[in-house]
Amino acid sequence: MDVLEKAFELLSKYPLCDHCLGRQFALLGYSMENNVRGSALKVSLTLQANELATAEKDVEGVKRLKVLATNGFCATAQETLKHLKKRVPKQEADVKCYLCEGKFKLVDSLIEKAQKALEGYEFTTFLVGIELPIQVEEREDEFKGTFNITHGESMRHEFGRVLGKALAKATGKEAEYLTPEVVPVIAPFEEAVKVQVNPLFVGGRYRKLVRDIPQSEWFCSCRGRGCEKCGGTGKLYPESVEAYASKPILEASGSKESFFHASGREDIDARMLGSGRPFIVEVSKPKKRIFDLKQIEAAINANGLGKVEVSELHFASKDDVRHLKKGESAQKEYRLLAEFEKDLTDDGLRMLEEKLTGALIKQQTPLRVVHRRADIVRERYIYKLEVKKVTLKKALLYIKCQGGLYVKELVSGDEGRTVPNVSALLDNPAKTLKLDVLNVIMD
Repeated sequence: MDVLEKAFELLSKYPLCDHCLGRQFALLGYSMENNVRGSALKVSLTLQANELATAEKDVEGVKRLKVLATNGFCATAQETLKHLKKRVPKQEADVKCYLCEGKFKLVDSLIEKAQKALEGYEFTTFLVGIELPIQVEEREDEFKGTFNITHGESMRHEFGRVLGKALAKATGKEAEYLTPEVVPVIAPFEEAVKVQVNPLFVGGRYRKLVRDIPQSEWFCSCRGRGCEKCGGTGKLYPESVEAYASKPILEASGSKESFFHASGREDIDARMLGSGRPFIVEVSKPKKRIFDLKQIEAAINANGLGKVEVSELHFASKDDVRHLKKGESAQKEYRLLAEFEKDLTDDGLRMLEEKLTGALIKQQTPLRVVHRRADIVRERYIYKLEVKKVTLKKALLYIKCQGGLYVKELVSGDEGRTVPNVSALLDNPAKTLKLDVLNVIMD
């Protein structure tokens, strides 16, 4: 392929700016932008045409100069025609680049709009997104197919790179391709900018020190509007771990919405003790991303004094959320106070420890949650079970097991849906009085 002849073939058919001509040869030559590449091609073609026009007084040379002066928007070609005392074709005012319609001229104004759109958002990394009309991309695809372009790149890619470099220079911020904090989405043809703010993640561990507080906020059937049932609050419970943990983070980040993720959950009537359960607060559209997590931790613990406390707060990522969700089946340790219908015997309790330590438990979805979970049979492993008699009819059970085991149903049997179970093994119906989660063990 003769690059210059290919470039002239393109220009002889369509008006092309420096960017759009150079982009057709983007994979040839390095360390230069397409506008530099396009300008160099036009200058080289002008020199070639000038030689033709003067050395041989060939009309072909003049013809080529006129193509470069019009379709190439080339000032050098125009001046060369003047020097040769040839008529310079009049450039029609409404002629624009066939591919980009002159939108690469708007880079500076688009960057100003992007900076204005980003005002109020604190960020250190960004990535420019590009929106192009479908007809523009289709036109470019057809152009490449017609001329068999094999060394070019897409207009979307060039706009993203050019605008990204310009925004980095204007803001002093760093472009990040995998996990940018903000994404200004620029539409060059509409001359518009919108900002996509990626979430902020704050992780830690929480302890729930009292019973009857849910992990997540439970909204009333009135969908938060407030009714007689919820006392006008829009919530079934006035408190939650989510509310205590999220509120100070929302205030510090300047956001209005967040999502609470945790490694499993405990029942509303169970406490979460020990070192706590891992959690992550996902903050939507944060305006601020840098704040003192020690102060946040202190604020949460002051607000939830005696009820909810957090520790080990740290900034996290989307990958950490995925890891957290996978950790829902991590090992758990429980302390459970059970009450039996008949008196307990020491031999029976020893047998219970032997039978259930190292046991594989098959559980059909418990009746109490089957209305909101798939009715399937799950298998969970018990690593260790210890029993301590408290009274003739009450005992403490210490259970270390695979996450996802319904320990209340392990005790009651749930009408035979959990096998084996404590009640059946002892032939002594039992129920759970109190339940505490002592530890959540994650890698």
